[in-house]
Amino acid sequence: MLTSLRSSTPLLLSTAFLLMGVGLLHTHIALEGRTLGFSVAMIGVLTSAYYAGFLIGTYTVPRLTHRIGHIRTFAFCAALLTLVVLIQALDPAYGVWLVLRVLQGLMLVGLYAIIESWLNAASDTAHRSSVFAVYMMVNLGASAAAQQFLRIRGEGFVLFCVVAILFCAASLPVVASRQPQPHLRAVPRVQVRRLFRLAPTALVTALLSGLALGAFWGLLPVYAAARGLGVGEIGTYLSVAIAGGVVLQWPLGRFSDRIDRRLALSVISATAALAALVNLFLPSVGGAAAMLVIFVFGGMSFTLYPIAVAHLVDYVDRDELLTASSTVLLLNGVGSAVGPLVAGALMSLLQPQWLFVWFALLDAMIASYAFYRFVHRKREVTPDDSFMPMVNTTPGSLDIHPTQDVP
Repeated sequence: MLTSLRSSTPLLLSTAFLLMGVGLLHTHIALEGRTLGFSVAMIGVLTSAYYAGFLIGTYTVPRLTHRIGHIRTFAFCAALLTLVVLIQALDPAYGVWLVLRVLQGLMLVGLYAIIESWLNAASDTAHRSSVFAVYMMVNLGASAAAQQFLRIRGEGFVLFCVVAILFCAASLPVVASRQPQPHLRAVPRVQVRRLFRLAPTALVTALLSGLALGAFWGLLPVYAAARGLGVGEIGTYLSVAIAGGVVLQWPLGRFSDRIDRRLALSVISATAALAALVNLFLPSVGGAAAMLVIFVFGGMSFTLYPIAVAHLVDYVDRDELLTASSTVLLLNGVGSAVGPLVAGALMSLLQPQWLFVWFALLDAMIASYAFYRFVHRKREVTPDDSFMPMVNTTPGSLDIHPTQDVP
């Protein structure tokens, strides 16, 4: 295991720098946009533009990798991403930011795809589970740690520079790596209709959780600022929420291994809905009680997507895993693109607290649908302890999944 992790260290280090840059960028854009006078709805559109670029890049950037190779593509995407961030720091025009957010999504999906395919090639069969788990924990852990950069004093330009530095640092381990370049698979075709007939709860959960988490990344900093938190306190608030996802993914995933995953999804999403409702009645979001509530909410919310994937894995053949992963990722990405639009409009037209009303409604819908399927559609399939912590990056992340056959 140590040999596999040692060979993967440069890639995991690049992942840490990359995800710190992404986590900081999401939050900083929301807060800086608020400072520039953008409405909550406009900030929601910026978040949707990022996810739109991410979806487009999932199907277009791999062509560049096939043409010029992994290392050159990684260096190209990292350099362009750094350039885009610095342009955003220099030009506060909303239209420019909108285009740049699409480009950021495009470049980042390319970087994720290269890291994940490379990790898959560097991991031997016996230790894929360990490498996969470490990669997923680095993803969320780096995002949580990144929020503390908000405490750096200075104008908005300074934090954009910090993001650019992190993206540049992410390119160094990959460019300097002596690992052989892996084969990058073409993105499998999507089969929504067939997979919905097979495991509808997984697809519904992927879509609705995307609607929630897209709004989470783009608008939670705006909500926290509207509730009176300072920039440093906002960083801590988001770190606690993401830390909930880091800490609770594994135990909740193992819980889903022991019972019908649809029942697990119902219980977990109902708990998330309850936490969202409790948050509405808190006098402030900076106290210990608020931190506990957002920790629970984050832990439940970040677990829904990986359990949905695990539920789908229970019902598909191994040779269909990548197709299944691409399908749930597409639905989750569509939800992530639409969610900030709706939530931003609700917050702009009504009150910032409507963000958590949005969360509660979506989680209640997941809970209700999953419970309905559990009660009325009994299945004979028993989960085979196949849960692994997971985040929604690219279909290539399932290549590393220990249930996937090694080509």
